[in-house]
Amino acid sequence: MEQLLQKQKHYFQTGETLSLEFRLKQLTRLKETIKKYEQAITDTLKKELHKSLFEAYTTEIGIVYEEIRFVMKRLSDWMKPQRVPTPLTHFGSKSYIYPEPYGVSLIIAPWNYPFQLAISPLIGAIAAGNCAIVKPSEYTPETSSLLKAIVSEAFSEEYVAVVEGGVDVSQKLLDLPFDHIFFTGSVSVGKMVMAAAAKHLTPVTLELGGKSPAIVDASAHIDLAAKRIVWGKFLNAGQTCIAPDYVFVHASVKSLLIERMKQYIEQLYGDKNTYSRIVTVRHTERLVRFLANGTVLHGGTYDIEQRWIEPTLLDDITRDDAVMQEEIFGPILPILTFETIDEAIQMINDYEKPLALYLFTEDRDVQQQILQQVHFGGGCINDTVVHVANPHLPFGGVGQSGIGAYHGKASFDAFTHYKSVLKQTTKFDIPLRYPNFPNALKWVRKLLK
Repeated sequence: MEQLLQKQKHYFQTGETLSLEFRLKQLTRLKETIKKYEQAITDTLKKELHKSLFEAYTTEIGIVYEEIRFVMKRLSDWMKPQRVPTPLTHFGSKSYIYPEPYGVSLIIAPWNYPFQLAISPLIGAIAAGNCAIVKPSEYTPETSSLLKAIVSEAFSEEYVAVVEGGVDVSQKLLDLPFDHIFFTGSVSVGKMVMAAAAKHLTPVTLELGGKSPAIVDASAHIDLAAKRIVWGKFLNAGQTCIAPDYVFVHASVKSLLIERMKQYIEQLYGDKNTYSRIVTVRHTERLVRFLANGTVLHGGTYDIEQRWIEPTLLDDITRDDAVMQEEIFGPILPILTFETIDEAIQMINDYEKPLALYLFTEDRDVQQQILQQVHFGGGCINDTVVHVANPHLPFGGVGQSGIGAYHGKASFDAFTHYKSVLKQTTKFDIPLRYPNFPNALKWVRKLLK
């Protein structure tokens, strides 16, 4: 791994990755190679996570194609040096900001969307002119092997490479002096990544998680709220970092919301044969323990060996229950009740800042109150999850839900250092800044008032 890193650093220093033509060529090659392996990708996702063809294409492949298209269309503008204003005190000079790649980036990807969450940041790394080493998750080994095959066919390893393996491999990679680290995963592992990066003062982008709430007030369109919450929560068996982690609903509409949610669970995810699976038996066992909390309103059945848990709604949940102590990351949805929006805001703010928040209301005052008083990475009003698919919106967390953002221009920014340069004239020299100028301090004070 150390030799691979040095090989990539040497290749980066040749300057080969810096031109627009090179970057566009690599993005095109990546897209063409993915197209070649499209069937293998969907088959592997079906085998490891039981993802349907529709879900695999929309959430893993199609979103990657759109990201490549979006980036390639705008990359030439993003790469241009930007001239910025220069104050009068610097008369005769011009100021610029030059975007330049960090160098060699380490991308550590998770298992829940094992293809998309490895390739999406890689698109940003390539667009910004970096070399990259990608470390996929050991929990989806066949997808990891497929990623290695795709990347190896598209690129030379001195430019982009995939390194497979378990936690020990990740740790060895983190011990190396990369120029940038991009990590997607849990908060606990994110802290370890940041601690490892600190040893080399390596900049990091951390895409983490947290307990993302969905709030449904009395004015909400209940039927649509139920449908969109059910879709966003139980997509990929709840194994989505921005899935609604719990629902806060106004007492006056709680019964109706639950009734509608039950209907949409059956309509959208009622077929066990097509529903996604939990990634491992161990992860399934962890989730099953949450079913002892509160009262099961819907679902609650499971098969640990088959890694299947029925989409489940829980009621009579308190803040002290285990299911409310950590991110669920599975098809279990606790439902809590509030009487006033202030009560909901207070409880949400008692947790760490979430990666996402979803508010269902027709009341513009409530919308404004939530946006002003609750801190979160991103989210939707009257919808769930779809903000992640808009490349014009940076995607990332705040506080313990993450550091930095990506998607679209934000992906280019995540892998870019913006270098400030002032170009000074040699046609004349203003003597005022030199200490031997008569009454220099008096003139400086006048200029800088």
